[in-house]
Amino acid sequence: MGIIKDRFKEKADAANVEIKDILKTHGNKKIGEVTLAQAYQGMRGITGLVTETSLLDAQEGIRFRGYSIPELQQHLPKAPGGGEPLPEGLFYLMLVGEMPTEEDANHITSVWQRRSHVPNHVFQTIDALPISAHPMTMFVTGVMALQTESNFAKEYAKGINKKEYWNPVYDDAMDLIARLPRIAAYIYRRKYKNNEHIHPNGLLDWAGNLAHMMGYDDESFKELMRLYMTIHADHEGGNVSAHTTHLVGSALSDPYLSYAAGMNGLAGPLHGLANQEVIKWIFEMQAQLGTDDPTKEQIADYVQKTLSSGKVVPGYGHAVLRKTDPRFTAQMEFGKKHMADDKLVNTVWKVYETVPPILESLGKVKNPWPNVDAHSGALLVHYGLVEYEFYTVLFAVSRALGVLASLCWDRALGLPIERPKSVTTDAVKKWLDGKDEIWE
Repeated sequence: MGIIKDRFKEKADAANVEIKDILKTHGNKKIGEVTLAQAYQGMRGITGLVTETSLLDAQEGIRFRGYSIPELQQHLPKAPGGGEPLPEGLFYLMLVGEMPTEEDANHITSVWQRRSHVPNHVFQTIDALPISAHPMTMFVTGVMALQTESNFAKEYAKGINKKEYWNPVYDDAMDLIARLPRIAAYIYRRKYKNNEHIHPNGLLDWAGNLAHMMGYDDESFKELMRLYMTIHADHEGGNVSAHTTHLVGSALSDPYLSYAAGMNGLAGPLHGLANQEVIKWIFEMQAQLGTDDPTKEQIADYVQKTLSSGKVVPGYGHAVLRKTDPRFTAQMEFGKKHMADDKLVNTVWKVYETVPPILESLGKVKNPWPNVDAHSGALLVHYGLVEYEFYTVLFAVSRALGVLASLCWDRALGLPIERPKSVTTDAVKKWLDGKDEIWE
């Protein structure tokens, strides 16, 4: 079937046996208690999903198969002469559950290179949209147009055995990931670079080729893309894009449909658009202060004005994390290595020194520390990628690695359609009055 596919099947078979034994012995044990507030307020904190690829620790940040961001930077294979991890290696780790060798990562690179051809009708579909359309609208439209290539949809129509669902889902995931850099770069060049496109370079790795097709051949920008694609790849299963991909996939929608649905969630201001909002906020601050190199005192005053107007400081706070996001730290270290004198990057660092104490003084914020979005835009602007509406597309390309690896596991484990129970407020009031035992 293929080296990686064989290893994944072996792991999935073993996991199926293990999970069945766990459920047989412990299936009736409570894994959490749901409060009325949780039912009304976004199901926050309810443990109700199993996602094998990553786990978010409140203190240590995201761990991919148990490995922290610094550990990934140390142990994952790197491009020749490069210092940042290859996303191909991270995908292998999430899929197989073992740290890849350099040969494993290179194998995935070659597989994605072979599978990267995008049919012409996909570009024609994107071209049918007005140039004013948001890049994420173009991106999801392109993914939906690519759905004509789904192996799973074709095999399901033939009547495939459900135990084999994972097989065409795996192939769809590999095909889709391979083609996303071409679609993303096409959108970038169409919208911002006078529709002048750059052909793929078959000798480059996945993230390096994305940089090339976008028109950025600086080696340090390719390094940034490798880092960016790695640290944005997954964030356990409860975030909107991951959960939506899983939810839609649970209906046996193919990976193209499932991923497109998840990316529509990523396009929301409270999720993937956050990196766009951060850079907008900084640009607006610079404009109002009349300087591209504000002092900490000026920043503090502007932050206070932002908060007093009922707005938030974008890029700060996180639903789970209770310390500085390790992904922010990784990007800060990249900035110190490649652009230590950049004024915008230095402004991000000054904001980092200024905002947490202010938020802490309010006494209302559980996590005053920066998340990944607080830094990424400034690094991109340094290289001339100033079109901040496009940033979420880069996020989407990266997030494909995690959500599609998870989707392969969903089908390999035979996870059922997701269908939580809902109630009405009227039923809640009757329950509170002791007139209804719907929750008892």
